[in-house]
Amino acid sequence: MISKIDRRNKIKARIRGRISGTAARPRMTVFRSNKQIYVQLVDDLAGKTLVSTSSKGIAEGTKTEIAAVVGENIAKKALEAGITEVVFDRNGYLFHGRVKSLADAARKGGLKF
Repeated sequence: MISKIDRRNKIKARIRGRISGTAARPRMTVFRSNKQIYVQLVDDLAGKTLVSTSSKGIAEGTKTEIAAVVGENIAKKALEAGITEVVFDRNGYLFHGRVKSLADAARKGGLKF
């Protein structure tokens, strides 16, 4: 029987085989732990992280609400850095709950997926 972690790694590898970030359109990758959620914009060609933010320091609200705040923050930072379009990498997580909340808030903040 395949474990939950192995299943996610398999999905993650399949996604990463299809998408890649560039300087003009970086990859927006999400990592969620039990307590925090992290997001970064990565230029895969140069191997550099362009912008990043996390939920550390945001204490009020549910995890989904906090993820929405992180989505707004990454959109604001990306627009300040001159980035308007990204490729969304859900990193093997299902697109619902915190991941969906973050993505919707980033779209609302001005990023185009």
